[in-house]
Amino acid sequence: MKRNKKKRVLSIAGIDPVKFLGVNDRNLKVIEEHFDERIVVRGDEIILSGTSSRIDELTRVIESLVKIAGAGRGISEQDVLTVIRGGDGESKRIEKLKSTTVYYSTTRRKSIVPRSIQQKNYVDAIHDYDVIFAIGPAGTGKTYLAIAMALAAYKRNEIERIFVSRPVVEAGENLGFLPGDLQEKIDPYLRPIFDALRDMIGLDRMQRMIDSGVLEIAPLAYMRGRTLNNSFAILDEAQNSTVMQMKMFLTRLGVNSKAIVTGDITQIDLGEPSKSGLVAVRDILDGVEGIKFIDFGEEDVVRHRLVRRIIRAFSIKGIKEFRAARDRSHVVAASGDAGDIRSPAPEESHGGTELERKG
Repeated sequence: MKRNKKKRVLSIAGIDPVKFLGVNDRNLKVIEEHFDERIVVRGDEIILSGTSSRIDELTRVIESLVKIAGAGRGISEQDVLTVIRGGDGESKRIEKLKSTTVYYSTTRRKSIVPRSIQQKNYVDAIHDYDVIFAIGPAGTGKTYLAIAMALAAYKRNEIERIFVSRPVVEAGENLGFLPGDLQEKIDPYLRPIFDALRDMIGLDRMQRMIDSGVLEIAPLAYMRGRTLNNSFAILDEAQNSTVMQMKMFLTRLGVNSKAIVTGDITQIDLGEPSKSGLVAVRDILDGVEGIKFIDFGEEDVVRHRLVRRIIRAFSIKGIKEFRAARDRSHVVAASGDAGDIRSPAPEESHGGTELERKG
């Protein structure tokens, strides 16, 4: 039976092609991955051809994206996927997200905005709660948005200082074999934080904030004994903190301060992943008033679309390994002897010892 074919022409006149199509037509490629229909961009027109029912759905997706781009906002691959999955309701939510400015970066000359529904929930949680845990895979904007919120609060004179910290945990390399003094050894661990700040406020302003004591970026161990008043305190890569380190960080919180803890429990570099403070803290603090947990998933990843697939594959493997390690520790604890897990002796497996049976 011959399927009904349909052709449709949509206009993108007056819209910046890069904002709509993405760099190197990346957004168009994402659409083509989800639709078999033919899509041709010719000047200010998009020509669609294919089966009747799918053309209608494809038209809905492209018209939603045209509306967003028509407002002068750039479209990301994540936006495209969200519209494809969620329909008209999602496209309206994306428009709302794009109008929510977290921080205006003078360096980039653009607003930093949440790029998924869960990122918007995260931003709202930072507004409403004093202790926030953001848990999820890499690339979901956990640390980047936390830093943006801290800079925005400082700009509004709501806080006086910003503290950003990470546990210094070796991931396959030994610190002692890295060149340089202690500061030079720990710099690579803190480099992603420096990169995010430089991206938002520029190198010169970042250095001025550090020199004046407004901004402090240091390993987690340096936080011991501190009281952080009128501050934003951010603990990044918290999956590599122990339970006691997590407690130490959270109890630094002083008056008029917020603590934001971010991490990914599928990327634990501790020798025993089950001892991660980020894993334990949910059971300890879940339900405590004033504390909020925000969970991100692979659908919130705002990096290259392949990153979602990579994260999904590694997450499945990581969760299996974590559960296996946890189950092994339970077996060891139940045996009462971590060094000698063995089957009962033959005489003990038939109703007790010989004296007990005679008795």
